[in-house]
Amino acid sequence: MSKQKIALFWPGDGRARPNELALPSITEATIQIERALAKLGRPSYRIEGFLDKPHLSIEKLGPVDDPMIGVCVHWFYGPHTTDGVAGKDTPLLLASNFSGRWPGLVGLLNTGACLEMLERPFSRLWTSAPDFSSDPVFMDRLEAFCRNGRIAYGTDEIAFHAPVTPAASALAKDVARGFRERRALVLMLGDTSMGMTNGYFGPRLLLRHGFAEHKIDQAWLLDRGPRIADARIEDAFRFVVDRGVTFHWREAGAEDFDERATREQLRDYLVVKDLLEEYRADCLGWQYQLGLIPLRAPSDFAEGLFNSACRPESNGDTVACATEADQGNVLPMEMMKRLLKAKGLHQAVMFHDVRWGAEHEGRFLWVLLNSGSCGAYAFNHDPDTLQGVHSYRQPSLYFPTPGGTFAGESLPGKMTWARAYIRRGELWMDIGKGEVVHLPPDVRDAWWEGTTRQWPFMAADMGISQETLMAHYLSNHVAVAYGDVFGEMVALSQELGFHVRILGKDVA
Repeated sequence: MSKQKIALFWPGDGRARPNELALPSITEATIQIERALAKLGRPSYRIEGFLDKPHLSIEKLGPVDDPMIGVCVHWFYGPHTTDGVAGKDTPLLLASNFSGRWPGLVGLLNTGACLEMLERPFSRLWTSAPDFSSDPVFMDRLEAFCRNGRIAYGTDEIAFHAPVTPAASALAKDVARGFRERRALVLMLGDTSMGMTNGYFGPRLLLRHGFAEHKIDQAWLLDRGPRIADARIEDAFRFVVDRGVTFHWREAGAEDFDERATREQLRDYLVVKDLLEEYRADCLGWQYQLGLIPLRAPSDFAEGLFNSACRPESNGDTVACATEADQGNVLPMEMMKRLLKAKGLHQAVMFHDVRWGAEHEGRFLWVLLNSGSCGAYAFNHDPDTLQGVHSYRQPSLYFPTPGGTFAGESLPGKMTWARAYIRRGELWMDIGKGEVVHLPPDVRDAWWEGTTRQWPFMAADMGISQETLMAHYLSNHVAVAYGDVFGEMVALSQELGFHVRILGKDVA
């Protein structure tokens, strides 16, 4: 690139309050980037204000012909970047802090996947240094962007093939036959949420790979909820109490979270359970946010129950439930569920955010932490109980209607992970394997408190370096299954027509 100025912009949340809270952090990060650019002799200027609506992205980024850097320090919506830069070829960089408390890296990963879906080239950059300019790797990469308009990252931990045993291949073929004989039907309560446009594939792509969708307006929850019999709600309430959920009702700062709030969450659980049965759906995507936030209790407790075999009115099986109606997670969740069952393992598959990570005892561990669809099996490894589940009030800042989470500490064990996404108009599947790790209580608590304590916690070695995930991964979400179904998942993905990308230190 020439010595032209570089434009800095602030992709924002769609809600005013999160942007207000992030203002000090994003201001400081912007100053840090401006100083770093100045050290490299590159002038910059700011596009003022948060881009907190798609039209602002169109109006403020669309006319810019200079290289651009999006400053990423909190959650923000993909369209608040993509809608203004799609169709342009100006150099684009997403630059993030690396913080659990201010998860700019989460927004970067989501927006990066949105840009990839739209085939809009971009680069990524991040640092955990308080002084960005003191991080030599950050500075070298920023200089590369200023010079070349892009940053290149190594691909040593990425492969497009992995050896699969005959037994794994045979099992995958049997499971694939089930998808071909009857497509897996995803019941969709809405389409994604909060700007995660990369998480919606639609029938044109789904039907190529053994899946179909049926959309149901979330207004049906409001319509059908009042017709759920009180006796069913009371039976469900007694069930979750008797099976061991610890409810943190009326704790300090959460006085409005009480038994009534939990009963309302169970009401919605029963509505959706009836819908699943009515439409004979196999799995579920549940948007909830943002339209239902002022109208209904959060969906998290119900989603956690669906991903548990031990649940009210259970048929003995789990329902793979993707929070935020994310099809990029519900597809691998349903696929791994079927593989686990075929292999004689428990079928629960967890939904998580890739929230943050750090070194511990010589290896990099990720904090996988999401407010929604993590089942009870992660916390107890017992399909017949809800022991280990804690329900805290969802933070009132984001969830004004009181309702509880489905939280706990994930137990250690081998795991397989996967994620589907769109690249060049086709569906791909990232697959890896690793280990859920038990942390010392002081480390666990520091990491948990440094993110969101009310949400389910998993410390995971994902089998890849921090750099590989940050540089190449195409989502802020991941599907995690206990047990080794790695080879089977590779074979099943190929059988169903996905392009496969393997992320791992020992498989590339």
